[in-house]
Amino acid sequence: MRSKKTPAKKIQVDTVYSSELVAKLINGCMLDGKKSVAAKQVYNAIGIIAEKSGKDGLEYLNESLENIKPTIEVRSRRVGGASYQVPTPIRPERRNSLAIRWLLNAAKARGANPNRTLAEKIAAEVLEAHENAGNAIKKKLDTHKMAEANKAFSHFRW
Repeated sequence: MRSKKTPAKKIQVDTVYSSELVAKLINGCMLDGKKSVAAKQVYNAIGIIAEKSGKDGLEYLNESLENIKPTIEVRSRRVGGASYQVPTPIRPERRNSLAIRWLLNAAKARGANPNRTLAEKIAAEVLEAHENAGNAIKKKLDTHKMAEANKAFSHFRW
C-alpha cells in the first residue's frame, strides 16, 4: 500500500503580473538562488514579446505555452523481463512544468552569442513557439512521435 499523496506546494504569484505562470518561469530561470536577477530577465522578455508582437506580453506567453504543452508521453514499464515504452496521458500540472522546462532549455541552448541576453533568447523562443516553430515545439513533436510509434504497447498502461 502506498503512503498518502504529498500535498502540492502552493507557489507564490509574482509581484508584477500576479501570475503563477510567470512565477514558475522565474523559478525555472533562477540560478544559484538569484531570484531578482531571474525576475528581471523574465520581465524584460515579456516586455520584448509585447513590443515585437504588438499584443499583451503575458497573453502571448500563455498562448505560446499552450502550443508547447504535450498531451501524451512515453513511460518505461517492465513486463515479463522486457521494458516497453508505454504511451500515457499527462496530468495538467506536469504538462505546464514540461512546457516551461522545454521553453527555458530551448532558450538557454540558443547559441552562446555574448550580445544576446537571456531575456532576448526567451522572447525569441516564445515568438517562435507562438508560430508553432522552434526547439520547444520540436521537443513536443518528438515526444508525440515517440508515443505514436509505441501505440502498440498502450494496453500495458497502468
